[in-house]
Amino acid sequence: MTEASPGATPSPTLAQLRVRELAEALSSSAPVPGGGSAAAIAGALGSSLVSMVAALTAGRPGFEAVDAEVRAIGAEAIALRDRLLELAEHDSHAYDAVMRARRLPRDSDEQKATRRQAMGDAFVMAATVPLDTARTAERVLPLAARIAPIGNPNAASDAGVAAQLASAAIRGAILNVRINLPYLPPDAAISADAPAEIERLQAAAQDIEAATLASVAARLG
Repeated sequence: MTEASPGATPSPTLAQLRVRELAEALSSSAPVPGGGSAAAIAGALGSSLVSMVAALTAGRPGFEAVDAEVRAIGAEAIALRDRLLELAEHDSHAYDAVMRARRLPRDSDEQKATRRQAMGDAFVMAATVPLDTARTAERVLPLAARIAPIGNPNAASDAGVAAQLASAAIRGAILNVRINLPYLPPDAAISADAPAEIERLQAAAQDIEAATLASVAARLG
């Protein structure tokens, strides 16, 4: 989504769109919002489900022993939801910056240097934002894992969906990191650091999602 020109009515953020409007925006030929934003939104939905399970558990009879933990999980899930919605917006802005940099003139040596710098900065941001999305979604997974065995059993399936969405957010965000890595400046720190972190994040997504789904399966019988 592009920034509004001075005096114009600002475009709604992705979080302000209705579900159908968001789906239509993703369905269009416009490059933004794209997969990076969709991954962040998936993570936000997963975090929202963790919060829902917590809300359906806290204060209910029979859950007094886990009430404090459940409330803490719910509060953290809400904070992560809001952060992931911010990252969905940031991802669109990051790709907008790439497109603006590509359109810069390159007739003179000075213009070429300016464009090269702008392109490098934009691609660093285009890789950094989805990496931040993956890191944030990774924090949702342990919350789903914790709430699954202690939350309201009537919402056990929701905890499982939460884990799957958070895992999908990690994997989707990683794809958006990887596609931008070849375009980064040689001295960009993320170029050296990202591969190992990507491997760690993928392993976490697989392991914690599997453990959560095992807990859910046990509660579903």
